[in-house]
Amino acid sequence: MSTAVPGRAAGATGDESESVRPGRSPLLPRGTGSTAARIGVLTVCQAALLVGFGLLITGPARDVWPLTAEDHVNEGFERIRTGPLNALSYLGSEAGNTLTVIAVTLVSCVALLLVPRLPMWRHAVFLAVAVSLQALVFLTVTESVDRTRPHVHRLDSSPPTSSYTSGHTGAATALYAGLAVLVVARVRRPWRWPLAGLLLLIPLVVGVSRLYRGMHHPTDVIGGLANGALSLLIAGRALLTDGSVTAAPASRTGRGDATSGVEERAPGSTAVILNPTVTGAADREKLRRILEQHGHRAPEFIETTAQDPGSGQTAGAVRAGAELVVVCGGDGTIRSAADALAGTGVPLVVVPCGTGNLLARNLGLPLTPADALTAALSGTPHRLDLGRIEGDGLASTHFAAMSGAGLDAAMLEHTDDRAKSAVGWLAYVLATFGTLRTPRMRLTLRLDDGPVLHRTARMVLLANVGTVQGGLTLLPAARPDDGLLDLLILDPRGPGGWLSALGTLIRGRRRSTRPTAPDAVVPVGTGTKGVPVEFRTFRRAELTFAVPQSRELDGDPVSHGRRLTAEVRPGALTVLLPTGEK
Repeated sequence: MSTAVPGRAAGATGDESESVRPGRSPLLPRGTGSTAARIGVLTVCQAALLVGFGLLITGPARDVWPLTAEDHVNEGFERIRTGPLNALSYLGSEAGNTLTVIAVTLVSCVALLLVPRLPMWRHAVFLAVAVSLQALVFLTVTESVDRTRPHVHRLDSSPPTSSYTSGHTGAATALYAGLAVLVVARVRRPWRWPLAGLLLLIPLVVGVSRLYRGMHHPTDVIGGLANGALSLLIAGRALLTDGSVTAAPASRTGRGDATSGVEERAPGSTAVILNPTVTGAADREKLRRILEQHGHRAPEFIETTAQDPGSGQTAGAVRAGAELVVVCGGDGTIRSAADALAGTGVPLVVVPCGTGNLLARNLGLPLTPADALTAALSGTPHRLDLGRIEGDGLASTHFAAMSGAGLDAAMLEHTDDRAKSAVGWLAYVLATFGTLRTPRMRLTLRLDDGPVLHRTARMVLLANVGTVQGGLTLLPAARPDDGLLDLLILDPRGPGGWLSALGTLIRGRRRSTRPTAPDAVVPVGTGTKGVPVEFRTFRRAELTFAVPQSRELDGDPVSHGRRLTAEVRPGALTVLLPTGEK
């Protein structure tokens, strides 16, 4: 559903140049010195982790299963050798050879440098640094861990380095997975994902080839994959603009003079609510230029505070006559602003600057702030639902993405801010391992006018959208504009239950017509013992827990409690979205 935005400019803009702070490298988002120090510290940690693992598998754990089965794996590959497989494994191994990796890296970097746009410089540096980091760590590890190669006939001459880790696999992971990241960033559909998938397969082919040719133990290959992946993660977080690379927004028509056709706007009619901890001076200036080029003259920048993460500032801007509210921050800042904008009809522009950025991901927005703002200002308004929620110790408020209790809330409570700054949303994954033993909850729930249901669960999610970080879709039928909220009850029991639940969530479910009955089930399970995953839809839900539980709203932990009541507010929030995104 689309409506016109009052006073919105009709003009279009060209490309924006990057704003650079004095004394700061245009290639490095945090400055040369701080970026180098950040990379250095994390690389030392990476090397220490891999050395520790290597000393473990060659020392105290060498006689522990599954390490005792590694010889059988190598012997099994030796038994199936044939001439054609030998030739194919040679090609696979050569894809991770030092000379091959150096050549492909140089060619790729030169090609990126020939693209006459600054972000390509940063991508070239990212790729070169990632490959170099894994090589440096590889040399450190092989000097620190002495491991002999498998006791099988080896098809290649043995290099002087230790068997742990696999240098071929590590180099291939850093190079080809790094190229996959850049493909996702710059290649348009339909070739983007098939090409990225093929690139991601190459390190696996290299690892299997090294095992087949008798050059490494399985744990050596695993160590190589970890080395390359960690090097990519460190380089990406330090060198890419916001720790992520996203596809450029769809091309627009009407390019030309940035000020042509621009309508003058009254000062203060556009408010920018920003979280100062994630939005620097250079970012503000870049966003200001984009706004002005789209006709939003003299936008007012208003900072959030620890005491008020955005709701009060947004409400004040609306009272002052703001016709457009741009929010720069994470999901918590977006949620606070949406709470104040609910039912006002004032359009919201989502500029993701946080760690999770769940709403932006589910709306298909670019994850780079400048690209997200440009794409939204070139789009049209859409009416989205909000969830209104309250509970004991929780005043009535709204959520835009997800709310929940149990495992996910406990994970958010245990996620360290420093880890989020260092590795982004992967910090949530690390925190999850420490909370998997969160006790099972007992709860009762009532959906709309349905009967009271009794359940046990590790986690309960009330959701307006379905996808979380890493592209994992937890609630495949959830849509932010269907007038319904979705419920996920996760209750795995034992290792088999966790594997079954994980398989269900990874596979997802093919979307079908949404059930029309308010309390209808999208059945993966019935909530009985042994069923790990249950989906339902509702307009109003009342949940009561046997004991106080951890709770969260759009990625922010809130007070523990025993009760949650949630209901949908259809079309309560107006959001500017790129044409075709919703």
